[in-house]
Amino acid sequence: MIPAKKEKKTFVANSLFKKDKNTFVANHLLKKINKINTKTEKETIKTWSRASTIIPKMIGHTIAIHNGKEHLPIHINKYMLGHKLGEFAPTLNFREHTKNDNRSQRKKS
Repeated sequence: MIPAKKEKKTFVANSLFKKDKNTFVANHLLKKINKINTKTEKETIKTWSRASTIIPKMIGHTIAIHNGKEHLPIHINKYMLGHKLGEFAPTLNFREHTKNDNRSQRKKS
């Protein structure tokens, strides 16, 4: 007997994001998103609010998040729901360790 193929579960964005959950979204950011949702054309939203939570209204928009130096454009998708905007704009840049750093090595006697 051949086993039936299992159907893949589809991802439902609204089921993960509970509306009764108290989430912080900056008022100015929410106003901008509502304004753009009424328009047909897309535009990038600049924000300094890294603490704002990603909500279903933001899906499909490009939001430029400030990392302390510049605004990084991030395209919001359904897998980012419930996370903070600041998680997707790293503030620190790690530049590799120097190759010939003899100062940190212990001297052999």
